Amino acid sequence: MFDLVIKNSRLVGKSGEYNIGVNDKKIREITKKSIKSDNIIDIKSNYLMPGFIDPHVHFRDPGLTRKEDFRTGSEAAAHGGFATVIDMPNTLPKTNTYDALKEKMNLASKKSVVNFYLQAGHNSLEEMTKMMELNPVSFKVFMDLETDESLEEIFKNLGKLKDTTSYNGLVATHCEKRSIVSEKTQELEESNDPIDYSYARPPTSEDESVKQTIELARKNNLRLHICHLSSKNALNIARKNNISYEFTPHHLLLDNSAYNTYGTMVKTNPPLRPKDVCVKISDIDENSIIGTDHAPHTLEEKQKGVFTSSPGIPALETVASLLLTEVNKGNLSLELIPKILSKNAARVFELESKGEIAVGKDADFTVIDLKRKGKFDISTFKTKAEYSPFDGWEYKGAPVMTIVNGSVVFDDL
Repeated sequence: MFDLVIKNSRLVGKSGEYNIGVNDKKIREITKKSIKSDNIIDIKSNYLMPGFIDPHVHFRDPGLTRKEDFRTGSEAAAHGGFATVIDMPNTLPKTNTYDALKEKMNLASKKSVVNFYLQAGHNSLEEMTKMMELNPVSFKVFMDLETDESLEEIFKNLGKLKDTTSYNGLVATHCEKRSIVSEKTQELEESNDPIDYSYARPPTSEDESVKQTIELARKNNLRLHICHLSSKNALNIARKNNISYEFTPHHLLLDNSAYNTYGTMVKTNPPLRPKDVCVKISDIDENSIIGTDHAPHTLEEKQKGVFTSSPGIPALETVASLLLTEVNKGNLSLELIPKILSKNAARVFELESKGEIAVGKDADFTVIDLKRKGKFDISTFKTKAEYSPFDGWEYKGAPVMTIVNGSVVFDDL
């Protein structure tokens, strides 16, 4: 007898239907034979995928909970098919001290309905050493907020931390070069045209920052992950250097002409790129990772003008259906979905018990109905955000159930 059996499951890349037996929150059996449990979920020949992992969310907790908190953010994650999220450190206070990291862990433990991990912000070597007692999954560096001199010091300290603690050397970077952004923003800061925001933070700022972060990581023997790649050239640099990276749905599906339609609602960092240099669905390959950069704000904060409105787009509840729609259109292989939404993130962030449907792995699952049709309706979302450029878009294909550690946290089957 199993604690849970998931019945009539289609698995990507395999023929026929399978039954999955779960005990003690782990996958214990994968078989075409009938297996017994008092708790059987028949998923009716839909696809069962390893629970989706989002390596890049901003749940705003603590300090900015008017935008989102760990309860609403994690409910949005579950609604979007995500069983695991990795939260960013730019909250109030910043998650760059032992005390702040511990506080966020405690808050998330009480509120989150999905698995969570935390990235830490950089600090003095002494403070980061203390933070390692709490096992942050990686350290995050916002390159656009630092000078070249401070970046040298930050990466040097991270290298020392790797040599003296259990830190695995993984650093995630937001790649935009501060000097370029500062110069271009100064030229355009009087503009009232939202599209000019994309020219104030041009692709060259990302390209140069990617080159710089690769050099700094190598110099200090660190492992690098580049967040929200938006420039085609930056992508080519990352691939040439065998660096892991993530795409957001908005950078893949929108270019900077979207500012003419949505205005500052699509303001984000890095900004949407001109059509001739932006990344696209066709750039996704088997090594890619999708990170939503789910970054909600209040409507008031999004409507303050080109350079004063807050940058960020909520994406947890749209990304899976957006990608599955591309699968149904023939623009993306179904075989890539469990890799880009689960397996690759688990590998890069060393979440060894996650990312695959295999005996011994955690019982995290996302059930996908490839035929489910609908229109995104922001009023039905779990996030506190009341805006999305994808509101009203039609989709075909959707997550219809999310299971975390053997427990159903979202069910629309």
